[in-house]
Amino acid sequence: MSSAILKALFSSQTRVKLLSTFLLHPDEEYFIRELTRLLGEQINSIRRELENLRKIGLVKARHRNRKKYYHIDPDFPLYLDLKNIFAKEIQSESPIVIQLKSLPNVQFILLAGHFANTESKVDLLIVGNVKKELLEALLLQDATLKNVKYSIFSEADFLYRLSLRDRFILDIMNDPRHFIILNTLQKEIEEAKGK
Repeated sequence: MSSAILKALFSSQTRVKLLSTFLLHPDEEYFIRELTRLLGEQINSIRRELENLRKIGLVKARHRNRKKYYHIDPDFPLYLDLKNIFAKEIQSESPIVIQLKSLPNVQFILLAGHFANTESKVDLLIVGNVKKELLEALLLQDATLKNVKYSIFSEADFLYRLSLRDRFILDIMNDPRHFIILNTLQKEIEEAKGK
């Protein structure tokens, strides 16, 4: 999915920017002038789109220090779905994800923890024949990723652990907030889970 598709789906460039800001930073709240600076959009279009999002219940407003602050409502019925759409879109275009997907001999990559803004035992789960040193060198290129926790499994070990209902792997794979960015093992995974 490209950002052009997101723009078509959500029609307004300003709305896409606002949704991205709120959904990827759910614990933050912003006032209008701050959003105009952050997003480089006109104050009137920010105000109009915030009102649209507030009317449908995705965004809530509150007054503090004589300013009106806006924040996402995590109880909104489609909150997790929207968050996943935007997280996948942002992550799929990030340089580190593009590099991870281009690693040779990798069949499966799952982003969790750091990449998905969740608590998780690992941030990155990789299945394939990948040298630890190569992955670490890749992660060290970005200072924000130096503490990323990862697990690398061979295809055989991963599928074996899945067939045994390994709790570590199932917990990571079954969390709807985590996302798979590469999967050439769909059939094998379903067979292993089906045992």
